Amino acid sequence: MQNEPSASGSLDPARFELSNIFRLLRFALIATLVMIAIWLIGDVLTVVFAAVLMAVVLHGFARIVRRRLPFLPYQAAVALVALAVLLGVILLFYFSGPQITDQFVKLKEAMIAQFGDLKARLSASTWGEMALNYLPQSLGGNESGTNGLGIGVGFANSVTGILSSALGVLGTIVVILIAGLYFALTPALYVDGTLRLIPPAHRPKIRELVLVAGDTLWSWTMGQALDMLVVGTASGIGLALIGVPLSLALGVVAGLCNFIPYIGAIMGAVPAILIAFSLGGKAALTVTALYCVIQFLEGNVLAPFIQRHAVHMPPALAILSQTVFGSILGMPGLILASPLTAALLAIGDRATPPLEDEMRVNNPAGEDSPRQSRSNRPA
Repeated sequence: MQNEPSASGSLDPARFELSNIFRLLRFALIATLVMIAIWLIGDVLTVVFAAVLMAVVLHGFARIVRRRLPFLPYQAAVALVALAVLLGVILLFYFSGPQITDQFVKLKEAMIAQFGDLKARLSASTWGEMALNYLPQSLGGNESGTNGLGIGVGFANSVTGILSSALGVLGTIVVILIAGLYFALTPALYVDGTLRLIPPAHRPKIRELVLVAGDTLWSWTMGQALDMLVVGTASGIGLALIGVPLSLALGVVAGLCNFIPYIGAIMGAVPAILIAFSLGGKAALTVTALYCVIQFLEGNVLAPFIQRHAVHMPPALAILSQTVFGSILGMPGLILASPLTAALLAIGDRATPPLEDEMRVNNPAGEDSPRQSRSNRPA
């Protein structure tokens, strides 16, 4: 019993243990370097991922066009899709641009005024004054040196300042559009170039994971676009029927914010509820009920339909990913957290083996618990 062979084959136990420690340290070093790179060049990585997301959308539509027009070359199909999108945007701004711009400017001014009125109402009560005293200056609290409108101005700028800040992000958007178009025109060139950086033994698996990530991004984007269209249209029509002013801009805000799952629903509802307060408490309650009904139908009718054809993401993981990427990359990270997480989930699902039935924790109703299953298992 003294010279039994070790579990590691030709390696003795000490060397086998050192090998495991070396692999663990190497993994920790790689993970640390990746996190440092994300922290240092997060803005660049965000632009790259946004361009890749746009390329995936163009590539997906080009494939649809080629299925209908098989004689059309792929690059021509991509160009046709890009021109159609550009023409649609031009027509939208030509016919509705001035109205949308005017409503967004008025919406921003109305939100700032409503925040000021809300602070004045809170200051009139003891509990409201106490709450304001504990709020930081950035949230419109009563700290010295603040005018009390910090949260109103900040929130209005973040939600409705898209058009007013367009010149500041125009350069980044142009870079994303051009890079995304080039990615879509010759996707094999960039994918093959990336695969050349991978050791030959791992290239087939990495190629498979890249294709899975692309399909996942396409499915997620199309599902979310449908979700945004339905929520934005329903919100705009519902607000117009209630009689809330600026219903067009509020519907656009609700649809755009819904690109961010869960958190975006709250972000899209807050401006409408604040504007409704100018019509009275009854109107504000009606608008709140409207958004609750829309989100209930979206979550229980539309989302299950989309998830059958797209991607299912656990709610807790989606919210945590938005918190993590938002804290690291700011607002762009918050916006792109969900598609990035969906792609990472698909890669992880394909790269790891499935879990055996006896190892699963959440057994279907009526089955024995894992403890019972082990106790009833024959010896």
